Amino acid sequence: MSSTKASFIKIIFRSIFRRVENLIFLLKGKLSERNFIYFASVAVAITCAFAVIILKSFAHNIFLWANEINGYLKLPYINSLLPIAGIVLTVFVVRNFLGNHLEKGSSKVLYAVAKKGGIMPKKQMYAQIVTSSLTVGLGGSAGLESPIVITGAAFGSNFAQKYHLSQKDRILLLACGVAAGIGAAFNAPIAGVLFAIEVVLTDVSIAAFIPIIISAATGALISTMVLSNDVILNFQQTLKFDYHNTPYYILLGILAGLTSIYHARNFRKVEIFFGTFKNKGYRRALFGAIILAILIFFFPTLFGEGYESIKTLASKNPSVLLENTLLENFKSNEWVLLGFIGLTMLLKAFATGLTLGSGGNGGNFAPSLFVGSYLGYCVAKTINLLNITHHLPIANFTIVGMAGILSGLFHAPLTAIFLIVEITGGYDLMLPLMIVSSVSFAVSKKFEKHSLDVKGLADKGDVFTSDKDKNILQSIDIHNLVQKSYKSLTIESPLENVVEIFSTSKQKIIPVIDENNILIGVVDFEEVNAIIFNPLKLKFMNMNEIICQPKEFILLEDKVEEIMNQFETSKTQLLPVIQKGKYFGFLSKIDVLESYRQHLKEMSIE
Repeated sequence: MSSTKASFIKIIFRSIFRRVENLIFLLKGKLSERNFIYFASVAVAITCAFAVIILKSFAHNIFLWANEINGYLKLPYINSLLPIAGIVLTVFVVRNFLGNHLEKGSSKVLYAVAKKGGIMPKKQMYAQIVTSSLTVGLGGSAGLESPIVITGAAFGSNFAQKYHLSQKDRILLLACGVAAGIGAAFNAPIAGVLFAIEVVLTDVSIAAFIPIIISAATGALISTMVLSNDVILNFQQTLKFDYHNTPYYILLGILAGLTSIYHARNFRKVEIFFGTFKNKGYRRALFGAIILAILIFFFPTLFGEGYESIKTLASKNPSVLLENTLLENFKSNEWVLLGFIGLTMLLKAFATGLTLGSGGNGGNFAPSLFVGSYLGYCVAKTINLLNITHHLPIANFTIVGMAGILSGLFHAPLTAIFLIVEITGGYDLMLPLMIVSSVSFAVSKKFEKHSLDVKGLADKGDVFTSDKDKNILQSIDIHNLVQKSYKSLTIESPLENVVEIFSTSKQKIIPVIDENNILIGVVDFEEVNAIIFNPLKLKFMNMNEIICQPKEFILLEDKVEEIMNQFETSKTQLLPVIQKGKYFGFLSKIDVLESYRQHLKEMSIE
């Protein structure tokens, strides 16, 4: 294509884009605020759905292509080479086209909600699609759902910014994008709504459900129309619940909770290990990708999202998973198959950590479903092989196990329950899903206060998404609230200066500093008013006799929650602020509370 033709096409697209923009601005002027939000929720959902279609189709076609290569060339381990190319290409794109920086993980959405008023960078609307398609599409052992969530959130956030919507509407549309992404990825609109409410927002009114429901339904509808059942995760077989198996579902729930903890901790260890690398470019990428390739060489089901292997595991012939492995000759040995599946399950945390830690992009949503299905299979198959009870339905345990790990890893039991209900197409497993998800959540919560996504942020004190008060406190910028206009004195200043300040201003406290701006003490009006307005006493006293030490002092870098605790401990409304050992100003408790009230008003979604 010539440069003239390319320029002509760009001009056409720009013209169309401007016309669409103008039309939307016109609609904003004609529609009520609420009706425009409904329109926006549909627009955001459509863009999210097509992003999902691109990602899912690419990953699925690469998987089929890799299998075809294996079939034609008779090279059963060619799959292990593709993830190396995918991760290196991802690093190349990040370094050369994305400013050598890419925010990974759905925790970035939580951070944007809690501390940035729902504002997300524009590049997240395309960066996640490009990088995750390279990483996961070429076999990286991670999931596409986290990039989908970030992309959807970025579409919603930037739509709101483009059309000058308020902060609360921006956060609402961000959640709409998340719901649409999950709804489209699994053809599961209810799960999309619950994920947006349970994980991203955590505190909304009933009225806010409507735009989120519209987005999730729109995303799922478009996905259903375009994507085939082979591309998304679903199950066609009829599944029934036998109440006699309840104790074994409880056991599965306990094991799912413990496995969630195992997965989260080992995944983070691998990520932290790669974070210590001095060279974070191609050397790190090759180091991690080669180790990942070795794992996939021995355990080919670690390739990509792993959804195809989940379907195989729930089928009547799971021994297919041993094809193209060193254990292919032992396909008929059920204990060998069980050991292979169990070991693969334990290695998934390391495979995902290697994928993301070495520079690839993806998430832990798909790995949680992968690990859950493998765990469910192992539990049911072990009990059956040991003849502990009558024949357990392995397919049921395989499917219910996914909800257990998803609930334990993300602390989202409702999302886990309804996601599995929707992808199985029925409510027959509702009771075991509720049992396994709730037990797993309780066990995981006992040992891990925060979910995998929130853990890293919570360790830094950046976000506590499940606690709205802490979220709002963390979003307050203390630096802007410090009052720096207070008149100060030195230890040599005459007491007449104290009288002058208290008489001619509203200042009720005076900082006393030395020549290096170090705070020596304060003069508190409440403590000295009986002295300074008595000329006789004033004549025979000096500054040393009237200054006192503040009950507490605040460091400028202190977290807001700590500052509020200091106000409570000191029982005072005003405290001095210190920066790098020097006096900086005073902070009023009333100012902090007023800032909190303003943030609460802005973040309340109605």
